[in-house]
Amino acid sequence: MRTKSLKKNKINVITLGCSKNVYDSEVLMGQLKASGKDVSHEANEGNIIVINTCGFIDNAKAESVNTILEYADKKERGIVDKVFVTGCLSERYRPDLEKEIPNIDQYFGTTELPLLLKALGADYRHELLGERLTTTPKNYAYLKIAEGCDRPCSFCAIPIMRGKHVSQPIEKLVKEAQNLAKDGVKELILIAQDLTYYGLDLYKKRNLSELLEALAAIEGIEWIRLHYAFPTGFPMDVLELMKREPKICNYLDIPLQHISDKILKSMRRGTTQEKTTKLLKEFREAVPGMTIRTTLIVGYPGETEEDFQILKDWVQEMRFERLGCFAYSHEENTHAYLLEDDVPADVKQQRANEIMELQSQISWDLNQEKIGQTFRCIIDRKEGQYFVGRTEFDSPDVDNEVLIDASSAYLKTGEFAMIKISDATEFDLYGEVV
Repeated sequence: MRTKSLKKNKINVITLGCSKNVYDSEVLMGQLKASGKDVSHEANEGNIIVINTCGFIDNAKAESVNTILEYADKKERGIVDKVFVTGCLSERYRPDLEKEIPNIDQYFGTTELPLLLKALGADYRHELLGERLTTTPKNYAYLKIAEGCDRPCSFCAIPIMRGKHVSQPIEKLVKEAQNLAKDGVKELILIAQDLTYYGLDLYKKRNLSELLEALAAIEGIEWIRLHYAFPTGFPMDVLELMKREPKICNYLDIPLQHISDKILKSMRRGTTQEKTTKLLKEFREAVPGMTIRTTLIVGYPGETEEDFQILKDWVQEMRFERLGCFAYSHEENTHAYLLEDDVPADVKQQRANEIMELQSQISWDLNQEKIGQTFRCIIDRKEGQYFVGRTEFDSPDVDNEVLIDASSAYLKTGEFAMIKISDATEFDLYGEVV
């Protein structure tokens, strides 16, 4: 019996996981809208559900499975009519999911968009290349410049779920960015499993700087931000461009994972502590004042107290502006799965907490230095009594926000403003309009 009246033939897309999944959902919704379908994103309405899952690590997999179970139950109770599942979890575990949760209408992998559209009564339209229904605030959007990864990292299941690295042609990305600019997007956040590798497959050379120059020439685009670079083979000409091109944010997200040579070798990262430290010093010399964001993994198989101490000392020495830390997740079919997952879960969590406590102090110190300085900020939204903005050194959702008292000034969301920092905590800045 239907217990809730939902709009008939309305499709509700639910996105779990990373920014790459957000992008994929936006492409799906753009295609559905072009076929005349009524589609919304996480709007708690719609009798047809599409769940775009994440299958990266244990916590993300659990969230995806729980969401599938929730909607399978809603279907059972007649609250929704159809449920489709796509994304990384579905790509990786489809046979298991079909067996364990059979009440789903259909499961699709990461490369089966045309088949998913067909199941939803829509046609895949090639001419819509680059057009999508963005779900982010109107002033920024993700731009996925490549899919998949060729790196052999031992802990990572992404190549299993996303395949080999495939770069998107520069002209396609420029067209997509031009469409976004026409819709009012001012900030492009470039994403890929590996930005460093961009262009090697298409142009036989690392071609990130040429792409950046083409994107910087687009009228209306004011900030371009780089996410997810790989440390080995980083194209250093990008730094020269970052220094001279004001549209390219002095910001780089470069997941480094660990620094103990023993662990780096087992992780198959192709680098050493000495090489990584040298690279970061070169970054800072080439672009003084740049912000470096990284992520680390603790509790990897064989990580001793000594390895962890090496990592901790190095974090203290490097003083990253932004840092995230994850407990190692033992993933089937990865190279590291052959190793014994020998660090207890509570030790993993304790180590992650220690790193984040250390980073919290570093963030506090660096933020205190910003008091009295003035920054150009983009205003993302109004929340409660504050307008919420960001500097060029901050990415949405993961970094510092700048809070401006709404009673003291009126700001337009999606616009830039000059903000003088008056106070700071570990992860937030407070400011006033200059």
